[in-house]
Amino acid sequence: MIPTSNLASLLLHTARRLPDRPALAWRERTWTWSDLAARVCAAATALRARGIGAGDRVLVHARNGNAIFESCWACWLIGAVWVPTNFRLSPPEVAYLAANAGCRAHVFDTGFPDHRAAARADNLACVLDVAIGEDSGLSWEDLVTEGRGASVPETAAVDRDHPAWLFYTSGTTGRPKGGTLTHGQLAFVVVNHIADLMPGLNEHHASLVVAPLSHGAGIHAMAQVARGAVSVLLPGERLDVPEAWRLVEQHRVTNMFTVPTILNALVRDAGVDAYDHSSLRHVIYAGAPMYREDQKHALRKLGPCLVQYFGLGEVTGNITVLPPEWHSVEDDPTMPLGSCGYPRTGIEVAILDATQARLPAGATGEICVRGPAVMAGYFGNDDANAKAFAGGWFHTGDLGHLDERGFLFITGRQSDMYISGGSNVYPREVEEALLTHPCIAEACVVGMPDAKWGETGVAVLVAADGATIDPAAVLAHLHGRLGRYKHPARIVVWDALPRSGYGKVPKADVKRLLAERGEA
Repeated sequence: MIPTSNLASLLLHTARRLPDRPALAWRERTWTWSDLAARVCAAATALRARGIGAGDRVLVHARNGNAIFESCWACWLIGAVWVPTNFRLSPPEVAYLAANAGCRAHVFDTGFPDHRAAARADNLACVLDVAIGEDSGLSWEDLVTEGRGASVPETAAVDRDHPAWLFYTSGTTGRPKGGTLTHGQLAFVVVNHIADLMPGLNEHHASLVVAPLSHGAGIHAMAQVARGAVSVLLPGERLDVPEAWRLVEQHRVTNMFTVPTILNALVRDAGVDAYDHSSLRHVIYAGAPMYREDQKHALRKLGPCLVQYFGLGEVTGNITVLPPEWHSVEDDPTMPLGSCGYPRTGIEVAILDATQARLPAGATGEICVRGPAVMAGYFGNDDANAKAFAGGWFHTGDLGHLDERGFLFITGRQSDMYISGGSNVYPREVEEALLTHPCIAEACVVGMPDAKWGETGVAVLVAADGATIDPAAVLAHLHGRLGRYKHPARIVVWDALPRSGYGKVPKADVKRLLAERGEA
C-alpha cells in the first residue's frame, strides 16, 4: 500500500486559496469555489450517512450540469468510485453498466426515466437511488441539504491504486469494459494535462465545456479545478455552435476540450467570425483522428492555438501531444504533418509486432504504451487484462509508426485494416486522400468481402454543402495520391454517417448499413 493524496483535495485546496473566484458557470448561475466545495462536502456527508463509502461504485447518468460536475468530487471525498455514463446511451446499455460495475448507488437525471427503470431492474446491488431534477423521491439537492447540518468530512485515506473512476469504453468490439482509473494515476494525469496541454493554466483562465463531462471533458475539467480556472457549461445538451462562440467572447475563454467532429462544427459555423475568440490559447482536440484538410481549416480560423493529443480512456488521454508550435497551415516538409504528436512527459510509446518485439522507425505495428497514466486494469475482467497488458505494455489496438524524431503517426485500428489482393489497406490513409477533394465533407472507408480480391474498399462519402459528388471524378482525384490497390472499388454517397453516443463513426454500423441497403 502506497498512500497518496485523495483527488478531492484538489477541489478543497482551490476553495481555500480562491474562495470567491468563479468555479462553475451554467446558464444564469455562477458558483464560487467556496460554494462548490460546500455543496460537494454536504453531498458527500449525506452519501456516507446513507451507507455509501470507500470502494462503493456510484453510477451517474446525467447531462452536463452542476450536479454531474459535483458528483465526482463527492464520491472521491468519501473514497467511493465514480461511474459516469454517456447520456446518449440506450436504457439497456446503461443497465448493463450499472450491473457490470455492481453499483450501490444510482444518480439519474430525471430526463431519463426509462434508463433509470432499466438500471433498477437489472442491478440488484443498488441500495440508494438519487434524482437530478424535480422528483418525488430523493434528489441531489436533497442530499446537499441533508449534509449541510453535519460536520464536513475530511478526505478519505486512499492509496495510489485505490479506484476513483470506472471509465467505460465505447464497446465498438463487444460489450463495454470498465477501465479502472485510480487516485494516484489521475493525480499524475492532472499534472500532465497542465504541463503538456495547457502550460500556464491559472485562476484567470476560463474553459468552455462542449463535450460530456462523463468522459474526456471530465478529465479536462479536473485540471481546471486544480488551477482554479472557471468551467463554463453550454446551456443545453446539444452543441449550440453560435452560443458556444458567444460564451467564448463573454467569458474570455482560454481553453476547451473538443473532438474533431465538434471542432469542425465550431470552425465551419458563421459564429467563428461573428464573435471575438482572440482569448483562446489552447483548443485541444482528441478522441479520433483529425484529417489534414480539417486541421488546416481550423488553423486558418483560430490561429496557432490548436493542441492535439492521442490517448484512450484506458490511458486517460495520456499518450502523445502535438502542441501549437508543431501545427502548420503550410505543408512544410520539416513539420510532422499528419502526426498526432510525440510521447507525453513520463510516457513511453513503442511500436510492437505480433511477437511483441519493438519495430524500428517507419515500420507499422501496434501502438503500445506504458507509464503512470495507464489504468490499473479492466474491472472484473481478467481475460481482457491478460490480452491488454501482454508483454508488459498496454496494447491500444491502434496501428501506426514512429518516425526518426519520435513523432507518432496513426494508421488506423487493427480491426479496420483490410487485405485486398494480399496487400494491407489502412482506411484512414484512403480517407485522408478522399478529403482533399473539395466536394467531400466526410469520408468513411471499410473493407467488404470480394470474390476475386478477398476484400475491397467501399467509400461512403458525405457531400460538402452545396456540392455534388461525382464518383468518377473522385477516383480520378485519387490517381497519383494513392497506389491503385488502395482505391475504393465502390463509392457510395449518403446524407450523413452514423455516429455512436461517443460521437465516433462505428465502422461496424457502416458495414451493416451497406449490407442492409444492398450497397456493398
